[in-house]
Amino acid sequence: MLVDDNTTNLATGKTILKDSYKVYPVLSGEILFDLLDVVYPDLILLDIEMPGMDGYEVIKRLKKNAKLAEIPVVFLTVKSDEVSEFKGLSLGAIDYVTKPFSAPLLIKRIENHLLLHSHKKNLEKFNESLSELVRDKITQVNNLQNAVLSTMSSLVEFRDDVTGNHIMRTQKYLKILIEKMIEEQVYLDEVKSWDMDFIVPSAQLHDLGKIAISDVILNKPGPLTKDEFEIMKTHVDEGLRAIRKIEEKADEELFFRHVRMIVGSHHERWDGTGYPNGLRGTDIPLEGRLMAIADTYDTLISKRPYKSPLSTDEAYSIITEGKDKEFDPALVDVFEKVADRFVEVVKDSLY
Repeated sequence: MLVDDNTTNLATGKTILKDSYKVYPVLSGEILFDLLDVVYPDLILLDIEMPGMDGYEVIKRLKKNAKLAEIPVVFLTVKSDEVSEFKGLSLGAIDYVTKPFSAPLLIKRIENHLLLHSHKKNLEKFNESLSELVRDKITQVNNLQNAVLSTMSSLVEFRDDVTGNHIMRTQKYLKILIEKMIEEQVYLDEVKSWDMDFIVPSAQLHDLGKIAISDVILNKPGPLTKDEFEIMKTHVDEGLRAIRKIEEKADEELFFRHVRMIVGSHHERWDGTGYPNGLRGTDIPLEGRLMAIADTYDTLISKRPYKSPLSTDEAYSIITEGKDKEFDPALVDVFEKVADRFVEVVKDSLY
């Protein structure tokens, strides 16, 4: 598009360019914007001194419009001073050509600018395609990693007399708690640093180490003796040992970071009386403090070889009574606000 209020200039410009390009002569900035509603040009040749909307105002409006901002603009004007040229280029013009001009030189400059703009568009398309490819690959990797987590958790279920609903429910509890923490801005800085694609699926492996515990102890229909309980407690270290072996072979520390935190600390207690390390308060990783609530709640409402299930009201009371003892008080406050959603998870898993 050639924009100039002088009809002679328009006629001359069209004559010079018509053998190489389809040229739209435009008499004013106002008409240009009307035309841009129906025609999207490859380049605009723009005069500066025009009545009404001058060239500077035209390019300002173009650059403010997301649809039009990428159209290359070349100023074609009699204003040859450095100040005018600097202003035009500062406003986003890709070139500044003064009149009178050499026709072959103008054609060559237009040709170069269109070629450069075409390369830019092709590069943008390539980058977009590459980004989409990377996103697809990341999705594939995430799906594969989560499939590995699910398969490993199934192996644990096979050994332990626990239904798959326990794995499913604890993940849902964890997701509910994390979403509410973000909403309430509880431990927000730490939660924001987590990889949300992995944190919830990581809950599947919280009892990974039970795969190394004898069936006699794991499925005993009654209370464990002191010695048996000491053996049962080793499932934490066994789980961590398995995770570290996988990390060493796969050279993938980030993927299992949340798993390691959950496996290693979900039996720690806020008051320091938990295991395996007797950690206290915020020395316990946040993932473990969250998992402690989710796992304990589900254990309470579930049937086990050694106990009958409790009601959701009874489980609620035990969790809230454990505030500042077994559980992080700030997380218990979060739990109280979403306890009704825990009940919904339990009801949904029964049907």
